[in-house]
This record gives sequence, structure tokens and C-alpha cells, in this order.
Amino acid sequence: MDYPTFFLVLLFLLTFIYVFTISGHRNRRLPPGPYPLPIIGNLLKLSNKPHRSLAALSKCYGPLMSLKLGSRTTIVLSSPHIAEQVFHKHDQLFSSRSVPETARTMDHHEYSMGWLPAGDQWRKLRRITKECLFSGQCLDGRQQLRMKKVQELVDYVSRCCTEEKAVNLGEVAFTTSLNILSNLLFSTDFSQYDSMSSQEIKDVIWGVMEVGGKPNLVDFFPILRSLDPQGLRAQGEVCAKKLYAIFDSIIDPRLQTRAISSSYDNHSPTQNDVLDLFLNINFKEESEFSINDMKHLFLDLFVAGTDTVSTTLEWAMTELIRNPDKMEIARLELMKRMQNNCKTLQEHDISQLPYLRAIIKETLRLHPPAPFLIPHQATHDVDIEGFIVPKDAQILCNVWAIGRDPKVWSNPNEFMPERFMEVEIDYKGQDFKLIPFGAGRRICPGLNIAHRMLHTILGSLIHNFDWKLEKNMRAQDLDMEEKFGLTCPRNVPLMAIPVKL
Repeated sequence: MDYPTFFLVLLFLLTFIYVFTISGHRNRRLPPGPYPLPIIGNLLKLSNKPHRSLAALSKCYGPLMSLKLGSRTTIVLSSPHIAEQVFHKHDQLFSSRSVPETARTMDHHEYSMGWLPAGDQWRKLRRITKECLFSGQCLDGRQQLRMKKVQELVDYVSRCCTEEKAVNLGEVAFTTSLNILSNLLFSTDFSQYDSMSSQEIKDVIWGVMEVGGKPNLVDFFPILRSLDPQGLRAQGEVCAKKLYAIFDSIIDPRLQTRAISSSYDNHSPTQNDVLDLFLNINFKEESEFSINDMKHLFLDLFVAGTDTVSTTLEWAMTELIRNPDKMEIARLELMKRMQNNCKTLQEHDISQLPYLRAIIKETLRLHPPAPFLIPHQATHDVDIEGFIVPKDAQILCNVWAIGRDPKVWSNPNEFMPERFMEVEIDYKGQDFKLIPFGAGRRICPGLNIAHRMLHTILGSLIHNFDWKLEKNMRAQDLDMEEKFGLTCPRNVPLMAIPVKL
């Protein structure tokens, strides 16, 4: 028997034994769902865009649906009412995480605020990030840093405007968000516009996200963990080591400088950035927050805080280019607030720009960057609407399906920011029709900084420039398909030529 055949037979036998001797029979009180096939369960029901295929299935089986994905029981939520039951009424019982195999790379799941269970370690990390990063006081204190990076984006686009050069809007938004984070954390730029000198770190971060976004057989059949049949854990380890090496190249000199300065001025900080604040905590109590804890937290921040923002901005610009009348409404609102271009957009202006806020909400409704959020996991058997969600079941909240549900939204597939001018709905976790950042105790801790970045970057691109497509392409001919991964960016990057107003 040749090796490939032997491997396939072995895989079949091991999976068969696992499913039928370990995973047990299907609970009759599970929520409704398609009947699972032996071994593979309902995997064939998924497509390369599972948020779409599961939305279609929920129309047949309801907003609380169960699936068997390989050996894993998965519960899919597809309505605001069910989401509220899970993330509000039973929040504590669903506060754990279903950890994908790639998150176990270098034991990241044991240190990551995103993947840890909601216990003492997780609460410690949430407290530290709030105190050093995401509190209103911290955000206000570093507003000028973010404004400087947004202005650098405007300056770059202005140069492209002069040269009549098309801008890759997703890529420049990624560069801007990456530099905002790297300056916030380390007081340095990680990337440059139109330069290959910083491409390595972009490739590393994109590599981490690409590996994490690929379907992994091990997530469906944990018995295959030691085999890593697709090599995804190995690839993830390569990317993670490169990223940690970059962190080390910044942290180690800072520690050396502190060691020298502490001999003279009692441990004086060098940059007064987040790294310094973290090192202060480490200096006081290393067991409370180690260097290793820092590096894993930095990984979380860069993965969660770059592509999500850039993807949302790219979709917002796509929708506005396809709807120039709506872009003009937003521009007039900005001009009125900016007093005819006499000043640049500031974060405190956001509250006075209701139509710009409505555009961001409508973009997040139609194009949530994480269509399933981060998977939750049940810590106990829980009764929801008369059905049992079993302990250890993976919980997927299909916010993409909720955003496209005609029972929830009128004309759900149309880009209509005006709908948010008529009723006050926000995305801070209380209105379950719109929860792109999640809800409950596991809501995204970076929501407030994302809110500020999205509005100031988008507002600056609208306020300073008009936009046209390359080669006289019609806006209605734009490819509106998305790619599925950790986020859902456009299938084809948005290239547009800025025009000075």
C-alpha cells in the first residue's frame, strides 16, 4: 500500500473510532439542524464563505441551529433575540472560548486575552489594557499621535492626487492603523507608504492572520492534532516567532536602557509609551505581568487592531464610491463642521457628525469584519428557548446574517446610512441588531479606539478628496465579493484615484 493511501485509511479509521466511541450520540434536545453524515457531520454544508452558507441554512432550521462539524458540536445564532439570550441573559455560561488549533501555537492560548477563559488571568489582562491603552483618559492623552498618523495618510494621498496615481485603499488604511498601533505601543513606525523597507513586518502580520483564517482539519478532528496534516500550526509558529523576534528587538534595548538609567534616576522610563507602562508594571511585580505576557498581548493587539480597521474602511469607501450622492452628503456635513476647510477633523468632532457615524454603522452592518465574532464556548449545559446547548459546544454568532435579515432590517442588502438617522442604534453591545464588536463580558476591549480611528480616517479621506475608479470603470461594475478569513476583506482590492477638491 503506498503512503498516501495508507495515510487516508489511517485517517478514516482514527476519525471513525473517535467519533463513535468518544464524541457520543446526538442529543435529541439539541437545537434543530441538518442531519449529520457519519464522521464528517455537516462539513459538506459549508462553503468557502461559511457565513453565507450558514445564513442560508438558518432560514430552514431557525435562528438557533446546531451542526456537527466533524466531531465538534457547533451552535449557530442568527437573530438579535437569540444573541441577547446568549450574550446577556446567559453571558457567564458562554464566556469561555472555543480555541482553534492555530491559537495554540507557542502556547498563545494560555496567555492571550482573546482566548483565555474569563478567569483571573483574563481579568488581569483586561484591567492592564484598560489602564494603559483603552480608557477614555488614555485615548484622550494620545489623540495627537493618532491625528499625526492620519495627517501622514492625507499627505500621501495628496501626493498620489498630484501624480494621478491610484491608491490601494485597503493597504494604505492598513499602513495607517499599523503605524497608529506601533507608535502607541513602541513610539516607532512599523510601515511606510509606497516603500518595500517595511514590507517584512506587514507580511508577518498578514501571515499570522492568513494562517488563522484558513479552515483547519484539526479544529474539526482534534485527534489529528499531533499530525498537523495541513501544516498550519507549523506555518503559524514560523510567523509568530518572526513577530516575537521583532518585539524582542524593541523590548531588549529598552530593558538595557532602563538598567543603566535606574542606576542614576530610580528607573526612569525612556519613551513614556505603552511599552514603558507595561515595563513599569513588570518592574513592580514580574509575576503579575511578565515579558512573555507582554509579547502575547502585543500579538493580540496587532492582529485584532489592524486588518479589522482597514477592512472596514475599504468597504466603507467601496460603498461610498458606488453611492456618490451619499458621499456628497457626508462631505457637506464635514465641510460645515470643518468651517469650510479651516481646520482638520479631530476626534471630538465625531459626536457632531451624525451622517458620518451612520455610514460607519451601515458599513459594519453590511460588512462586519469578523462575521462570526470570536467563537464562544459553553461552560455548562444551557437551556435556550427549550433546547439544550451542551457543555463545550462551540458558539458562532452570525452577525453577517443578522445584518442581512429582512425581518430585522428593511431593504437589508442596500447601503442606506439614513436608516441610522431615524433611530438611535449603536454598536457598543446593547443593541443586539448591531454587535460587530461582540457583546457581554467578551466584547472587544479596543472598541473605543477603533471607533475613533474609523471615523477620523474615513472622514479625512472624504473631506479632502473626491474619488474615481481606474480606466473609467463604472462604480456599479465593482466586484462586491468578499474573501473569508479572520476578517472578510474585498475579494479584489479597491483601487481608486484621488481628486483634489
